[in-house]
Amino acid sequence: MSKQLLHLVFGGELKDLSGKVEFKDLQGLDIVGIYPSYTDAFRAWRGAAQRTVDDAQTRYFIVHIHRLFDPEHGSEIDREAGAGS
Repeated sequence: MSKQLLHLVFGGELKDLSGKVEFKDLQGLDIVGIYPSYTDAFRAWRGAAQRTVDDAQTRYFIVHIHRLFDPEHGSEIDREAGAGS
């Protein structure tokens, strides 16, 4: 069995597009889900992003939850598993 590399996919409407990520409404964030691999998370991210393609203010993100559990080795584990960054 491969290592469990948890990833969170979420998004929402940004206050502005200046480059700083700040959400307009934290209560309105769309929590797409938690996924066991980067590949699964990427598929979910792509689907969510494509559903909101006409809304320039809305952005979706992938958070590498497994890196929070082991921040010293998180990127190393990603490389070993062939996961994206």
